[in-house]
Amino acid sequence: MVTLNILPLLEKKGKTKYWLYKQLGMSYQNFSRMVNNETSSINLERIETLCQLLDCTPNELFLIDWEK
Repeated sequence: MVTLNILPLLEKKGKTKYWLYKQLGMSYQNFSRMVNNETSSINLERIETLCQLLDCTPNELFLIDWEK
C-alpha cells in the first residue's frame, strides 16, 4: 500500500499542518483526507507542489508497505 509521508516531513521542516493547508489552498476536507491517507488518488501538480513546499523528492513523499 502506498501512503503519503506528509506529517514526518512537516515535522522535519518545523512546519504545521495548518501552514501546509494554507499553502495548498484546498478545501479542509480534501486536505484532511490527503494528510490522513484516506484518499485514493492525488494529481501530479499536487505532488509537485507538496515536494516544493516540503523540500523533498517524490521518493521521500511516498512510503510503500508491501505487506498491506
